[in-house]
Amino acid sequence: MMPLPLATVGEELMVQRIGGAPNVRTHLENLGLVAGANVTVISEIAGNLIVNVKESRIALDKEMAMKIFVQ
Repeated sequence: MMPLPLATVGEELMVQRIGGAPNVRTHLENLGLVAGANVTVISEIAGNLIVNVKESRIALDKEMAMKIFVQ
């Protein structure tokens, strides 16, 4: 298990756990980032990510992405 920013661009992974405060977890869950969801890193610039989740593209800053653990 590793934080999402350590994933390689183009790699499809599965969300294992979401960390952080309850309001952060709720926000990420509302975006479709829940345990068991498949996520693909589309691009990475300075730690900030664009990911594909449930056929939607989502931009995440590095701080938020570090709270998402994938495998």
